[in-house]
Amino acid sequence: MKQYMLGVFQPDGPTPDAAFLEPLMRDLAALRADMHDAGVFVFSAGLCPPDTATVVRAGDNGVLLTDGPFTEGKEHLGGFTVIQAENLDAALKWAARMATITTLPIEVRPFQG
Repeated sequence: MKQYMLGVFQPDGPTPDAAFLEPLMRDLAALRADMHDAGVFVFSAGLCPPDTATVVRAGDNGVLLTDGPFTEGKEHLGGFTVIQAENLDAALKWAARMATITTLPIEVRPFQG
């Protein structure tokens, strides 16, 4: 089976309060359990805010380190889940469930190889 990344893009800004996040996190845990039961779950992780990022660039004068995200935008990759699925259509069905729970855009990308 091919592996796919389901990337969760969230808007920049403060973290929503616990009252908003609690049911969402409960529903995501149920989705993760369903993924485990279906044998598609590989792993998932949340990321720290974009202001914790460090960008490393190689150039003619050596390596340059800069604080902050690689690109400026109104949203950022907040976390991801890696699944293995028979095909893109199957991965998109899992992403649709995730998008419904989070109300956030989910980018689905296959791994190479």
